[in-house]
Amino acid sequence: MKKLICLLLLGVTLTASAQKHTSHHESVASQCDKDKPCAKCENPYKRYTKDLPFQMPDVAAPQFPDRKVNLKDFGAVGDGITLNTEAFAKAIDALSAQGGGKLVVPAGVWFTGPIVLKSNINLHLKVGAVILFSGDDKLYPIIKTSFEGLDTRRCQSPLSANGCENIAITGHGVIDGNGQYWRPVKKSKMTDSQWKEVLARPGGVESKKGYWVPSQGYADAEKNADMNVVKASSEAEWNNYKRFLRPVMISLVNCKNVLLQGVIFQNSPAWNIHPLMCENIILDNVLARNPAYAQNGDALDLESCKNALIVNSKFDAGDDGICIKSGKDKDGRRRGRPCENVVVDGCTVFAGHGGFVVGSEMSGGVRNILVKSCQFLGTDVGLRFKSTRGRGGIVENIFIRDISMTDIKTDAITFNMYYGGKSVAEMLADGDNPDNTTKAPVTEETPIFRNIDIQNVVCNGAGRAMEFNGLPEMPIQGINLKNIVIKAKKDATFTNAEDIKKENVHVTLE
Repeated sequence: MKKLICLLLLGVTLTASAQKHTSHHESVASQCDKDKPCAKCENPYKRYTKDLPFQMPDVAAPQFPDRKVNLKDFGAVGDGITLNTEAFAKAIDALSAQGGGKLVVPAGVWFTGPIVLKSNINLHLKVGAVILFSGDDKLYPIIKTSFEGLDTRRCQSPLSANGCENIAITGHGVIDGNGQYWRPVKKSKMTDSQWKEVLARPGGVESKKGYWVPSQGYADAEKNADMNVVKASSEAEWNNYKRFLRPVMISLVNCKNVLLQGVIFQNSPAWNIHPLMCENIILDNVLARNPAYAQNGDALDLESCKNALIVNSKFDAGDDGICIKSGKDKDGRRRGRPCENVVVDGCTVFAGHGGFVVGSEMSGGVRNILVKSCQFLGTDVGLRFKSTRGRGGIVENIFIRDISMTDIKTDAITFNMYYGGKSVAEMLADGDNPDNTTKAPVTEETPIFRNIDIQNVVCNGAGRAMEFNGLPEMPIQGINLKNIVIKAKKDATFTNAEDIKKENVHVTLE
């Protein structure tokens, strides 16, 4: 009876919190236009940084000159056939020369090669506007960049900005990366009809049974790659590997004052949205989506960023949903830039390897993160923390509140310090059982996870309630679990975890 009362009280608390959260969002939306905030609500995002459990400055949307140009005025044709790369470049250059403003993309299908934003530009998609990136790899030069936390060379991203201030992608349209021209596919993740369609694509090869890649050059590069970093001895060899060097779709590097609002981002070649080393960034009411079979199809990877708001948004991915990173191994430690001061509020993740994820590339550190009022529906894992020996880095001061989950395929909450590139579902299917008893020396390569506070979580349906699998030489430390209700097939397990506090934690086995 006491347990039933606890469950009812917790449900009432979460419902009231969600109702308050929704009504507040609606009131802010009705009071002002976020492009031109009213005097009464000068910064509608200020409330997200109020009463945080850590110090974080307010984050405001960038402001732009009251000037706009239309893409069609620069010779663009929205017929889905005409290549508009030059028209986008001319429009951005012309607007930039005038001091910036809004580049309006009207309704139509605007087929194009890569787009490069400049400071003070708001790329604004009207209702019915689709920016469709070409799948022709000849349009994407190979550049020096970072991929999965490592310094390497990849193809230029379809949409990018580097070192810019005051940039935005807003509106009600769609940005499509044509990712099927780039991604490998595993038969096990597809239906029979989908697999037959993939095999019929020109240029692709089944490099091994049940595994299709988009070109023979991709297959050659994969044999020569270490953690997705390939080595080549000539430009001809690099060009042969181009399909393997598939880019993230939205690459924002070293940018300040960034707003992504209202737009659908879909079908990316690799990661979907990737802000790297950015400061003062807002994602508001966006949808980032990829097919469930999209290899490396993360929806959002926020890497080594500072002062970020991810609010009112939806994610549906073939890999991690909302993921926090800061570089991998030596490259990440050399960069030395943590991902810090981040608020995730009012978001939904429909599918993916994890709903909210930290790692595994966290070598520069992750700290001061608040995740609240979110729902994870059908993800492989709900709350996922992952790393491995060799990473180094410290993950600390993570606060998670008011999370609802349903139909979680594996763990509602997992801390895994033996990550090897597989999803939890793949690890369980392969019977992976890492040695978690033998200690290794503690060095700068030893990852540290500590001081993580998780409260008010309800999960209806999971494979396992929780898994804590730390390193014997560096146990997971200082985790607070409060008001947790989970219905799962298997109970929680705790290995190499110290100072784990539990209050009102209930697991019901199915």
